[in-house]
Amino acid sequence: MNLICRVLRLGLHMTKLEIKGDWNITKGKLKQKWAQLTDDDLQFVAGQQDELLGRIQKRTGQTREVVERAVRESNASCCT
Repeated sequence: MNLICRVLRLGLHMTKLEIKGDWNITKGKLKQKWAQLTDDDLQFVAGQQDELLGRIQKRTGQTREVVERAVRESNASCCT
């Protein structure tokens, strides 16, 4: 099991590794969940994960916790 999966299974707060892992798959799942998200909204730049989560939060009107959970759930496919 890779590091991303271990962090996800432990339920720790979002880390750069969580967001970066399998990002294209995660982006697609987030766009399915919230159709109003654009590619620009979901542009990931290493070290700017807080900005990314903030952009998603602003666009969707969801809390940070809801956005973090959605990213974790969307990224969970790497663990199966």
